[in-house]
Amino acid sequence: MVIVLCITAIILALFAAFYNFRTVKLKPDGTAEMHAIALRIQSGAIVFLKREYSTLIKVAAIVWILISAFIHPYVGAAFLIGLVVSTCPCWFGMISATTGNVRVTEEARVSKKLSNTVCIAIQAASVMGLSVGAFSILGCILIYIIFYNHLNGAMLTNWFGFEFQMFRLVGTALAVGCSFIAMFARIGGGIFTKAADMGADLVGKVIENLPEDDARNPATIADNVGDCVGDVAGLGSDICESYVSAIMAAVLLGVFFSLDAIVSTFPVTLNEIKTLCLYPIGVSALGLISCILAMSYVITSKMSDENPQKDLNKLTTISATLIAVSTLVFTAYTFKGFDFDKFGFNYGILSPWICLLSGIISGIAIGKITEYYTSADYSPTQKLAFACKQGPAVNVVGGIALGMKSCFAPSLVLFLALEISNSSAGHYGVAMAAVGMLSFVATTVTIDTYGPISDNAGGIAEMAHLEPAVRAITDKADAAGNTTAAIGKGFAIGSASFATLGMIMNYVGTYNPDMVLNILNIHVLGGLIVGGALTFYFSGLLFDEVSKAAGSMVQEVKRQFDTIAGLREGKGVPLYDQCIKISTEASLKGMTVPSTLGIIAVVVGGFVFGQDFVGALLMGATVTAIQLALYCGNAGGTWDNAKKFIESGGVPDEGKGTFAHQAAVVGDTVGDPHKDTVGPSLDIMIKIMANISVITSGLYGAHNLIHFLAEIF
Repeated sequence: MVIVLCITAIILALFAAFYNFRTVKLKPDGTAEMHAIALRIQSGAIVFLKREYSTLIKVAAIVWILISAFIHPYVGAAFLIGLVVSTCPCWFGMISATTGNVRVTEEARVSKKLSNTVCIAIQAASVMGLSVGAFSILGCILIYIIFYNHLNGAMLTNWFGFEFQMFRLVGTALAVGCSFIAMFARIGGGIFTKAADMGADLVGKVIENLPEDDARNPATIADNVGDCVGDVAGLGSDICESYVSAIMAAVLLGVFFSLDAIVSTFPVTLNEIKTLCLYPIGVSALGLISCILAMSYVITSKMSDENPQKDLNKLTTISATLIAVSTLVFTAYTFKGFDFDKFGFNYGILSPWICLLSGIISGIAIGKITEYYTSADYSPTQKLAFACKQGPAVNVVGGIALGMKSCFAPSLVLFLALEISNSSAGHYGVAMAAVGMLSFVATTVTIDTYGPISDNAGGIAEMAHLEPAVRAITDKADAAGNTTAAIGKGFAIGSASFATLGMIMNYVGTYNPDMVLNILNIHVLGGLIVGGALTFYFSGLLFDEVSKAAGSMVQEVKRQFDTIAGLREGKGVPLYDQCIKISTEASLKGMTVPSTLGIIAVVVGGFVFGQDFVGALLMGATVTAIQLALYCGNAGGTWDNAKKFIESGGVPDEGKGTFAHQAAVVGDTVGDPHKDTVGPSLDIMIKIMANISVITSGLYGAHNLIHFLAEIF
């Protein structure tokens, strides 16, 4: 039944994605000038992704060979499936976004209605959301079907035999394949977009005093391309990887749930294990169907012409409600007659559903907290905007303080969700909370993708010299997108935290159920310290790469203004492709070392210091990465929206071109790499470290290189 449900959900999602894409594509794409601008953006995004993937394929090929040779060809095959599963949503979503942006602009130009404009943007964004949900489930169900024969009666008597290890390794390798795509897409796209964005703002707004997205600015096309490759393609692969990791962590913990106690104390049936294994996949399928129904309702119903945020919030609320109701029924059906005491389900048949609900509620709560700290509708961002009157230093320090304070409430929410889920169903419950938080991923990714599409639409309106009324409509749509982007980053951090913890539990509990991380063990203490430091070093590398790339972009933009005759007056033609080339080269050059840092740390640490060190390394990196990612995302979002609050006239006597606005632009450029490069990349770093630790744990043991050398000398 679960497999049929999954296949049905996948077919419905892909059909809905194709229908929405076709609907958007059939819309008119505006004037010849609008068409030409949109074509530049799309071709730039495609060229960048092709070059990025050419680099990624070389690294992935080496990893695939090593995995196949030193672990098992089956594991290598699962790694390849993960690569495909994460790649497809990237391309589909990016093509839809670059097709839809100009049509959103044209809808605003022709209809003059905000509701119609937002509807087109949501439909274009839904392709990414639905593709992420469909391909994530497809990858998980393929792994289950292909390796189904390994889940047999032999597992009940030989837990550490071939069947046990193979099922664990192939499930994790699927997530590792997704992690590779996500890491390169997020880091490469993040460096690309922030180099272009910072260069465009620092020269265009501060030095030349030009409006945002002014066609005279050579970096504007690169800026819009960056939105697509970073906030669309990078986002899709990031959340896809989180979803796959969460599902597979729950599947694996379902197969090996309370392993040591169960084997030694209770008789376990194969049907019970398969029930725990298939339950998270079935929940994901129901979640995808719920999101499809919610999207259909919102797109076909009357939308607001005043506040598009209401429609986006409605989409989230309906999706979450449908999932909560449908999974309650599904839980009752799936666990009918189940021996709950045997598996430590403390609240009977409601135990797994309570875990799901805690994940759903915590995801929404983190989103609301993020919205409070980053939206211009609330006091933190407004106060920061007024502080810009005192200069850029006050703005930057105030944003840092606000970002740091904003870490506490989401962390408390995560802890409460962990406490509730663990008390309900142990480690399996924690993994199911992660699945619950990501169960409406199609909706959350759609809402997040809506942001860069609306942003691109406003840029096209400005570059095509459309009437101010059109830009006013796209700006309203984009304002909602700024908030959804910040919420999406908060959601990504929360989901990454749960997914990582699930895989850490698999690492610590399944390879050696008796393994305990003792803080008095020097390797454990050292692992915690090094893991924490690793996230700071990783962040520093990314900041450095963005800084160098942005510096090159600033020099190029200034050079063009100084050397191209009539460019400032709008008579000269800027060299857009040159700026795209600079961002592309900088991102390709800068992404390799940070992308492989976490993998190298886990493998080298395991061989040199052993399993305990790696377990502690994961915990230290995870704890610090959560806080750093929350800080980066919230501080960056607040700086961005404080600038937009000033531009919208929120601060009396201060607007575009004033001293306060220039201070806000400086803060925004500081925040850009925080929220769009470092923060999102930290999410993926901890996930890929956890996944790599599981599939390589058999290659190193407690007797590591240090012990070996000690015995010799």
